[in-house]
Amino acid sequence: MTQAQAKALDGIRVLDLTNVLSGPFATLHLALLGAEVIKVENPTDGDLARKLGNVPRLNKELMGTSFLAQNANKKSLTLNLKKPEAREIFGKLLETADVVVENFRPGVMKRLGFSWERMREINPRLVYCAISGFGQDGPDADKPAYDQIIQGLSGEMDVNGDERLHPLRAGFPVCDTVGGMNAAFAILAALYHRERTGEGQMIDVALLDSIMPLMGWVAANLLIGGQDPVAIGNDNFTAAPSGMFKTKDGHVNIAANKQEQWEAVCDVLGVPGLKTDPRFEERDTRKRNRHALTPLLEAKLSERPTAEWVGLLNARDVPSGDILALAAALRQPQVAHRRTLVEIETPGVGKIPLFNLTAKFEKTPGSLDAPPPRLGAQTEEILGRIGYGPDRVAELKKNGIV
Repeated sequence: MTQAQAKALDGIRVLDLTNVLSGPFATLHLALLGAEVIKVENPTDGDLARKLGNVPRLNKELMGTSFLAQNANKKSLTLNLKKPEAREIFGKLLETADVVVENFRPGVMKRLGFSWERMREINPRLVYCAISGFGQDGPDADKPAYDQIIQGLSGEMDVNGDERLHPLRAGFPVCDTVGGMNAAFAILAALYHRERTGEGQMIDVALLDSIMPLMGWVAANLLIGGQDPVAIGNDNFTAAPSGMFKTKDGHVNIAANKQEQWEAVCDVLGVPGLKTDPRFEERDTRKRNRHALTPLLEAKLSERPTAEWVGLLNARDVPSGDILALAAALRQPQVAHRRTLVEIETPGVGKIPLFNLTAKFEKTPGSLDAPPPRLGAQTEEILGRIGYGPDRVAELKKNGIV
């Protein structure tokens, strides 16, 4: 690999003890950036996500679609950490690791014999990231947490929906995903600190903390402006007209957030008189009168199909777009051009499309190079590097340690 092709995290070794989504999403990004990510999984059935997905055959083979989505570029090592021999192996792996990531409940690592104090003693340069629902301490630290629970407790469900359906959860596990991204971001910062100082550190990431800053604008309206969130569905609370509108053949998103964009909408739709209507002339009054404005706009929008309106509005620098079904969204030309999805041959599964690294690096591009691993696929390779020969590995397998 040439210098120009080198990845940002080449040479970084990650021990990944995570399950399901938040942790695997974090370590996926480290793997796409070039880190060697070793999934440490229980020998029986591994990461729970291996059984999750809508293809029963793959679930039975421990290669469920949920697992496939988050675990490319990784290696799988099986270790039964409840056994002393397995803990001895993990201790040896710690000596050569740069990062450990786990998303157990607080206290599990300590019960396994690997408190942060012990791991730091084994490897002072180690970066250790613990991901949990509520953090490592505090009144709620020991409570169980899944994404939907965090969506409810964070206020995220309170800012979704409309007068008919409220509160409303997001249609994908947004808190798990954001928590994983927050963890990846924090790990990179800790590695940068280590590069300058030589010292590792522990990182405590909570899903509850991670999602809240994403609601910064809505929270600021409440914390600073004293305004509770209003459930206005597909409308944008910052401007009007800004939201989803009916057309002749479906719907269109229009975001006329600037005054000149609002005026351009009136011109394109052929309703110039609305520009001087006292209900709509000024930004804040338009927002207050959006329920009166929307029917007037939709009366004109219903005369033409969505594609025509998108072309006309974008030509006047008014952000607008179709509202695509997921299948169409994944196939659109811009997504293909950006290589957001790439196909990779996966043994026993076939050629499957998976998400690539979406940040485009000029000097150290990340890439999807290896399929998600079968359970324990790299156990012999990894143990061989720390002195365990084939006979010893066979014995460990026989005893249920790997």
